[in-house]
Amino acid sequence: MSRRVLVTGGASGLGAAFVAELLKRGDEVVIADLQPPVDPELVAGAEQIELDVTSDRDWAAALAWVEERWGRLDVLVNNAGIAAGGRIDVVGIDEWQRVIDINLLGVVRGCRTFVPMMKAQRSGHIVNTASLAGLVHPPAMGSYTAVKAGVVALSETLSYELDPFGIVVSAVCPGFVRTPLASSISGSDTAANKIAARLIEKSPYTAAQIATAVMAGMDKRQMVIVPDRTARIAVLTKRTMRPLYDRQQRGFAARIFAMTEEKA
Repeated sequence: MSRRVLVTGGASGLGAAFVAELLKRGDEVVIADLQPPVDPELVAGAEQIELDVTSDRDWAAALAWVEERWGRLDVLVNNAGIAAGGRIDVVGIDEWQRVIDINLLGVVRGCRTFVPMMKAQRSGHIVNTASLAGLVHPPAMGSYTAVKAGVVALSETLSYELDPFGIVVSAVCPGFVRTPLASSISGSDTAANKIAARLIEKSPYTAAQIATAVMAGMDKRQMVIVPDRTARIAVLTKRTMRPLYDRQQRGFAARIFAMTEEKA
């Protein structure tokens, strides 16, 4: 049965891959983004509305669009986000505020906007794009790990809170994926930015691969979807081999320190 789906940040990267997979399944999709699709052919068939996830006015307009055009929303994908991070004594509070407003409060605003409609329907699925960084917490990524852990926590809370209304909530936690996300890294910690961009660019996983795995997790109504093997190994290592996990993260911190010392 065709579902009606809104995807924030659906014009590029992982969001566009979600849109493409949903369209293949016969769903009706609206892309909610500030930019036009990077690859129009990939998301051909989807509609688009302009949405800044930090704007309450834009969210109200998105709700009005859904009410007028569809009358219901079956799936909300809170996917829009930016890459961020950096060392605690380098990154400014203004950078923290920006990533919190987009990556965490953008999700909160989306949920607050559409939960009343889904409650009235007694059905719905909310999919919040978090990150592996919400489950494992490497050095020099403080703002990013903090907000993504917040998205995971929010999703778990809402999963229980909204269950009596037939609403499913999932947090998506992929590792590094080859997407244009690296281009949005613009923080003041240039050393950390370069490392993050390199990890994204060298990822063995495409957005399409991750999107396919996420759809399978959605079908199973999973609360936390860890779609790639590398991410699952990282989570398992933290859970069952904590000394090894700690050595890995301290080693990563040492490499970052060595890189910054060389340039000093």
